[in-house]
Parts: sequence; C-alpha cells; structure tokens
Amino acid sequence: MIVLAVAVTLAVLALVTQAGVSVLERNHPPEGRFVDVKGARLHVVELGPTYAPGLPIVLVHGASSSLQTMRKPLGDRLAKDRRVILIDRPGHGWSTRERCEDSTPAIQARMIDEALGKLGVDRAIVVGHSWAGALMPALALAYPKRVAAIMMLSPVAYPWPGGVGNFNKIATIPVIGPLLAYTITLPLGIFLVDGGTRYVFAPQTMPDGYIAATAVRMVLRPQVFLSNAWDLTTLKAETVKQSPSYPSIKVPVTIIAGDADKTVSTEIHSRPFAAAVPQTKLVVLPNGGHMPQVYAADVIVSEVEAIAAKAQAGSSASAVPY
Repeated sequence: MIVLAVAVTLAVLALVTQAGVSVLERNHPPEGRFVDVKGARLHVVELGPTYAPGLPIVLVHGASSSLQTMRKPLGDRLAKDRRVILIDRPGHGWSTRERCEDSTPAIQARMIDEALGKLGVDRAIVVGHSWAGALMPALALAYPKRVAAIMMLSPVAYPWPGGVGNFNKIATIPVIGPLLAYTITLPLGIFLVDGGTRYVFAPQTMPDGYIAATAVRMVLRPQVFLSNAWDLTTLKAETVKQSPSYPSIKVPVTIIAGDADKTVSTEIHSRPFAAAVPQTKLVVLPNGGHMPQVYAADVIVSEVEAIAAKAQAGSSASAVPY
C-alpha cells in the first residue's frame, strides 16, 4: 500500500508538472529565432538595427534565468542605436542542449561562438551576468577574433568557499535527479521563486511584476532545471581550471559589481580578476546587489559605450599596416 501510494503521488505530481509546463510555455512563447549548433539549438532575440554602426552587443544571462533578464531594461536601452543580440544559454529559456553534461563555460563558449558566426557577427562586445561572468573569459581566451571586449556583471570568476544548494547536487544524480525534476520541482518551486528572486535582488527591491515580465518560472521546467543544476554544480571546478589563464586575456575588460552582493562576492571574484588582468576597469557600485542590469542600467550603458569605443580604437589600430 505504501509503494502504491508513493507511485500514485508521483504520477499526480508528474501530471501537475506537465500541466504547469504547458501553462508556462503558453504564457512565455519564444520571441526570436533558433540557431542550430553542434550539441545545441539556441534561441536568439535580435534587437535594434541589424546594420547599425559600431560593434554589436551580445548579452548573456546567468543561472536560473533566461535572456529576458538581460532584455529588460538593459537590452532594450542598448538597442536604441546598436545591434543587440540576446541569447538563451544552451539548455535555458527556449534553448536546448543534447547533453546536460555540456555545462561548462568552455563548451557553452564554443556553442555561442558558432551561433554568432551563423548570425554573421564577426566581432562583438559580449556582456555576461553572474554565471556567465565565467563564460566571458572563456570566450575571450578561446575566440579572440570574435570577441572585441568583454563586460562582466556581478561575475563568478574564481572558486569560492562552500558549494551550491543540495537540491542542485541531487538533481545531477542519475535517475533520482530526473525523477525529482519531472515530479516535485515545479509544484514546489512555484512557492519558492518569489522569495529566492527577492533575495538575489537584495539590498535593492525587486521591481513589481519582475518575475512575470522576465519569465523566471520557466527555469522550473524539468529539462531546464536539470541543465541549470549541472551548470551550477560543475562551475566551481571549471573556475579552478580556467582562472590561471586569465592574465592571457588581451581584449578590454570592464567589470561592474556591487559591494553588497550576497549572491556572488565582489571580493572573491571581481577584485581578484581586476588584479590579474591589468586592462580591466572595475566599477564597484556602493550598496549594490547582484542585479546591476536592473538597478544600474544607466551605468552599464555608459560603460558599454566606453568599452566599445576602446575596442573599436584597438581594432582600427591593429588594422594599420606597418
């Protein structure tokens, strides 16, 4: 009887999950185009004039989110006079990836580089938030011809004390992880998303309607949740591998981070990166939390213009024959 009761409960939760997925996807349909790359199918939204002067701006979101968290308000602001490309990272938003294990910055950098090539982007300014902070140096190191400059917002860049949440670790266990993802994650997560998102914003206040406007609950879909869990649980080891190469980065770098960020420590990540990479401009926001693209969009837009001018000048200088 106990086994039967558990089986029935799991079946009901699985049906609830599928119904919830249908509602979420109906409320937040894809808004862009899809680009097939090796191992993934990436959802891309393009804003602004395609042939705008200057380098395109590529915006890449962090963990537990999608491109919508970079679009409002940052992407829309930048698109007034520039070509802006927003990408759902592999396995997130409306992007898919063939293997959950393809979770590292190096692998995702390769996928994004391939997608940009198919979009006709020769060189770009690439901006990454949080988890994608580790993706920015991976792109700059492996694809310097594609990446003219990088900007890192509240970035993860180095190994940190501790790890990630236990539920994410459990989600990467074969059989058990998918079982949880396809049964209890969405029903339980619906009640936890609001509080978790408010914590990420602190000490700033989460804007009214933010969760719905940026489709945050879409991360509760089973396959996206599993991809996100793999991204989080493998990131620390990847920062150990790639961080010794940071001094080899040659492109301009700007970091924008808050000194009150409780999600990703500026002292552990941003300041050491700026010390290791001499051409880095570090902007520390007083009493700033983890979401500068929302509360400090003006600062970011200004810094994007500055680094774009620097990258453009560097490209022009390198093209002069001697």
